[in-house]
Amino acid sequence: ERAEKDFNLKNDPHSPFNRDPNAKYDKLKYFDPDTNYIFKSILYSYEKQDTITIMGTKGEQRKAIKEGYVVLNFESEEHKLNVYKSFSQQSQPYYSIWFTDLTTGKETYKVGRYLDFEFLPNEDFVYTIDFNKAYSPYCAYSDLFTCPIPTEEDYLNFEVKAGEKSFH
Repeated sequence: ERAEKDFNLKNDPHSPFNRDPNAKYDKLKYFDPDTNYIFKSILYSYEKQDTITIMGTKGEQRKAIKEGYVVLNFESEEHKLNVYKSFSQQSQPYYSIWFTDLTTGKETYKVGRYLDFEFLPNEDFVYTIDFNKAYSPYCAYSDLFTCPIPTEEDYLNFEVKAGEKSFH
């Protein structure tokens, strides 16, 4: 997956490295894969799924729906992360987890990292939340892009030493 991501970032015409002449491609850096950062959780749906405002890195407001949350048990403590529903330009729904942790701004991108979430409408389904797949958004590579900023609510009070490291 990591080699495929590098290939796509280098070659995709929509990649920041191909859309921004100032963005210079370099192979991405990652933490070593670590099974300690793979969690299982059901999706706890909110009774009322509120549309909230998420700020973007260029100061713009974005709308997202708080679909629910997952619970992670790390070192005998439970942590909650929201799952957000957004819509593509073609009005297709997609689901994301946006988070910050104790590595944010040090070993990882200063705004935070993301996980894609494949929503299945089955309330008993147990999801795998694999932080080895955590990635930096396009705004980490180029100022031409803007990205949602994780909320204070989506802060993990531990180091997530998994997934993508800071590009710069």
